[in-house]
Amino acid sequence: MRFLTIYSLVFIFITSFSKPGFSQQADTVSLNSIITKVQKFTAGYPAEKVHLHFDKPYYAVGDTIWFKAYITSGLHQPTQLSKIVYVDVISSQDSLVNTLKLPVSQGIAWGNIALAAHNYKQGSYYIRAYTRWMMNFDPEYFFTRTINVGNSEKKVSTHISFNNLNSAPSARIIYKDQDGKPYANKPVTYQLNGSNAKAVKGTTDQNGVLIAGIPGTRTELSRQSLTTTIDLGNKEIITNTFPLISADKSIDLQFFPEGGEIINGIPVKVAFKALKTDGKGIDIKGTITDNEGKVVSDFASSHLGMGAFILAPEANKTYTAKITSPAGYSGTYNLPEVKTSGITLSVSNTSADNLGLKILCNNDFLAANQGKNFYLVARVGETICYAAQTLLQKQVYTAAIPKDKFPTGIVEITLFAANSEPLSERLVFVRRKDALDLSLKTDKTTYGRRQKVKLTVGASNSTTPAEAHVSVSVIDETKVPFDENSETTILSNLLLTSDLKGYVEKPNYYFNRPTEKTDQHLDILMLTQGYRRFLYKDIIAGKKPEVYFLPEQGIEISGILRTSNGMPINKGNVKLKIADKYFTAYAVTDGGGAFKFSNLVIPDSSEVIVSSMDYRYKNPMLTIDQNAFLPVVNSIKRPDEFLNIDSAMNPYLLNNKRKFKNSLMLKEVVIVGRSNTNAPSHADYPALTGLSPWPDHLITKDRFANCPSFLNCITTLSMGTTYDNQQFYITRDYNAGNRTPMQVFYNGMPVDANYLASINSNDIESVEVFLKDQLGLVNRSYNSNGVIVVNGKKIEKKTQMSMDEIRKLLPKSGEVKLMPQGYTVSREFYSPKYAATTAAMSNDLRTTIYWNPKIKTDKVSGASVLEFYNSDSRGTYRVIVEGMDAEGHIGRSVYRYKVD
Repeated sequence: MRFLTIYSLVFIFITSFSKPGFSQQADTVSLNSIITKVQKFTAGYPAEKVHLHFDKPYYAVGDTIWFKAYITSGLHQPTQLSKIVYVDVISSQDSLVNTLKLPVSQGIAWGNIALAAHNYKQGSYYIRAYTRWMMNFDPEYFFTRTINVGNSEKKVSTHISFNNLNSAPSARIIYKDQDGKPYANKPVTYQLNGSNAKAVKGTTDQNGVLIAGIPGTRTELSRQSLTTTIDLGNKEIITNTFPLISADKSIDLQFFPEGGEIINGIPVKVAFKALKTDGKGIDIKGTITDNEGKVVSDFASSHLGMGAFILAPEANKTYTAKITSPAGYSGTYNLPEVKTSGITLSVSNTSADNLGLKILCNNDFLAANQGKNFYLVARVGETICYAAQTLLQKQVYTAAIPKDKFPTGIVEITLFAANSEPLSERLVFVRRKDALDLSLKTDKTTYGRRQKVKLTVGASNSTTPAEAHVSVSVIDETKVPFDENSETTILSNLLLTSDLKGYVEKPNYYFNRPTEKTDQHLDILMLTQGYRRFLYKDIIAGKKPEVYFLPEQGIEISGILRTSNGMPINKGNVKLKIADKYFTAYAVTDGGGAFKFSNLVIPDSSEVIVSSMDYRYKNPMLTIDQNAFLPVVNSIKRPDEFLNIDSAMNPYLLNNKRKFKNSLMLKEVVIVGRSNTNAPSHADYPALTGLSPWPDHLITKDRFANCPSFLNCITTLSMGTTYDNQQFYITRDYNAGNRTPMQVFYNGMPVDANYLASINSNDIESVEVFLKDQLGLVNRSYNSNGVIVVNGKKIEKKTQMSMDEIRKLLPKSGEVKLMPQGYTVSREFYSPKYAATTAAMSNDLRTTIYWNPKIKTDKVSGASVLEFYNSDSRGTYRVIVEGMDAEGHIGRSVYRYKVD
């Protein structure tokens, strides 16, 4: 492996200005102990990462999302741990909409998600990707991305903005029809959700504008939303909900001293980050004053609310920041307290070849620790690339660490005391020329419409051709405009955000067009962002994470075979059958009655029958182990939501509308009403007809098959909810401190959550979960927040059943039928082919011109040649290629050509 040879452990003895600072005679036992423990930990708990390359940045209802998954471990080598990757689609209401299960080979997989109108509506969705091994660790390190989805068939498009700080809080909402004409003089009812405010009536003006007053103060709005209902006439009412987090103009300002602490007598660089409540940075400026009112420093943000200043702290003093922003907001914030004694790290990252390291301590710390050992360890990911030690003899040590000791990525430099306690830490980003060099070249620079394009993809490491797995997307950039700095790329993800906690705004800004200025901004990001994939304190103390899930090498089905009195059957024979695939497998139980079928290939929605073949015991009992469900948590990518999807995606949605109008395919017609009267739903009960016709999450009866306890199963399956203290809550509100319970109904009757424990799972037709009650009729009546509707099966009157019919309904002894989640079947991307003489029968308005996730460059030439055809649209076409090779080199390239 590349990192085993190039990035092997190196001991370097740092020198100070005047004499050796890191003595070769110093004892290395403790340093070796730190290194050994870290290496043992990372060998036993290797970290996996997932990156998804999408064909484009956003979509519309009816589209298909195309993606390729890259799963890595170590220094970005294709993983050999996991052979399955999961991809979840989560709604903005924290409901699990879909889960894909994809087989992984050579660290890659690909798939697609159809945004069918019956499952998706306009809004923001979150894509979460992970392996089962990754479920043992912090979910903040999962791949997460916001996907905004528009709807070109909406009758009402909206745009909301909020007034300035100096007046009472209000929202300005513009209502327009599909052709962009304003809905003038239309009655609107609006209400603030999450408060006790009553609904208010208003009317749009001649320009379709409604000014909606918002009760309360701005700082109370971050967890609330505004629901409006516009009456278009002819009994047509359209409801829209707008989050108000952008209306809350309070600022969160945090300070991050380099090395971790402000220490008396040591000048320190203090980085800061100013955030709005929506999680995005805001520009500020201000002054630092001490407790005597003296101004000691001025400061101003330089990028996305981040910046840094130098502070010379004094003993027994406190420091305060007074800020203002261009938008007129002000505030006062306290800096961290000054430590009377300490030692810290400082790193300069301005040189192209070296990291300028400085270790500083004050007089008090030197007097108490002079002559003691101190250790320095620098790592990238799980690999220790540099280590050194010294006897503390003076207050300042400096050294230059060659950057060629590290691969590209985040370097964590930690200073340890002799007892292995971490004292100071600094993150820096080292940028090397070690990426996979991906090139793109077309046979022409300008093409005609529907003309064939010949695209050559090249891959190399330095000057050596590389055999690489890559994915290529070609989009019509005129119809899919997007801020390149905001993109999630294989570089920004695997090298940066996958190792950082929290939200990183505009991650591709640091990789799109690197300059000295972007590197300066990246260094400030390193000072302000959390990095805690593992803690040195836990490793030194021998504390190990609890492992619940092993890496999957394929689909497994396991269980236990027992006698009728519950005793395990040893050496019992068990049979597994997939009826529609003509597949049969056999297993033998161990001493505890356990059995396992491994490396199964099961397509999704296939019925599997597991049965006992042991005839030594009468009426054996067979139970199947259940897979754990990953809970839905608040997404850190919420700041990437489009507040105004209709306007932010306007070019794309206009093209999508034209595409449907010009299509020869029949439009999907959604019939409002219920054709199957035998399918119960909340619409059967007058008290619940005020709820939306479509629940946020529908759990069908098949999900409760073989469920021993309906209450336990519904707490697991009802995504977006939390069950606590015998009540259901909306997860997002529960985490925010709102303890208003959801109201549960069974066959239209309000019941306590405990009542569900008495229900037989086989009697359930469906469960409807409503994370919002748009009209508020149920919530106001029951003082609730959200609704769960349990629909039982309708009992049909039948003639008396015969004994044979009853026997057929009873489960066979020693047999279980189940429908485990199998591999999701991936579709092929359709790319039309046009002949020179082909007459155009309809407009080709594709936005994704070409998508191919299966490209492998030639080992000898490092190239692969692709062919595809342009659409009917003129403009700039953008080609994006991402990929990796077997040695862990990753790369990305962007290319553009014209179509006239």
